[in-house]
Amino acid sequence: MSEATETQATDTQAPEGEPGLAKMREQVYKDPRPLSELQKYYDWPLTHKPGWVYDIVRVLMSLYAWIGFRTTCIDAQKVPTSGPVIFAPNHFSNIDHFFLGVSTRRKVQFMAKSQLYKGWFAWVMKRGGVFPVRRGYADDLSFQVANSILSRGGTICMYCEGGRSRTGHLAERAKRGIGRLALESGATIVPVAISGSQRVRNWKRLQLPKVTVRYGDPLRFEVTHDATREQQQAVADEIFAEIRVMFEDLEARGGKAVRAERRAARRVAPR
Repeated sequence: MSEATETQATDTQAPEGEPGLAKMREQVYKDPRPLSELQKYYDWPLTHKPGWVYDIVRVLMSLYAWIGFRTTCIDAQKVPTSGPVIFAPNHFSNIDHFFLGVSTRRKVQFMAKSQLYKGWFAWVMKRGGVFPVRRGYADDLSFQVANSILSRGGTICMYCEGGRSRTGHLAERAKRGIGRLALESGATIVPVAISGSQRVRNWKRLQLPKVTVRYGDPLRFEVTHDATREQQQAVADEIFAEIRVMFEDLEARGGKAVRAERRAARRVAPR
């Protein structure tokens, strides 16, 4: 399996899922269209920042996250206000990127599976700063776009698990693509734990879970352009370990308790 395929190719699988979750649709993992048909969507973010479409979608989806899912965030002040940043969250829902970005003013650009680039939606994603990844192929172009955005001081979201969990549980291990991007770019990594979004798919049952997003301590890794697969995986595993600790804490104690603890810690911290 290719490097980019390992990074973003498949939705995370596990033997048993969380009880009560609505079933996800079966995924189509390989886009049959030639690269030439998608090239313009790779080229656009190389020279363009997210435009007004991003701002409109952000407002609408932030309202959806706040009102529909009562989204709250913890430690958003840990997100650097400038410079290149890679957000590294766990991934349960197809709107996790909106949960992630609801409490930061940074414009976060995302990879999206190439199958989504059809009709009017392709235009929205292009103008909104999204760029494709061709799952099932050696898609180094997506890494080139990501590194270009980071080199200009932008921000990227890259899911450590590669795709959405179909079980409601974290993956056993991160995909190494996040390690590759971290080592190639030298950008600041912000681990992010998103709790509650595994139940977002139950909206058809009129179940709207409360979602909590926790931003972790920023991580930095020395630039290594010729990193081995083992080095890339080691970095990915370190990032994912931080996510797992935060996520399990949120699941065990609940967002309210963790938020109160973090507020108390900030009050007594030296200034």
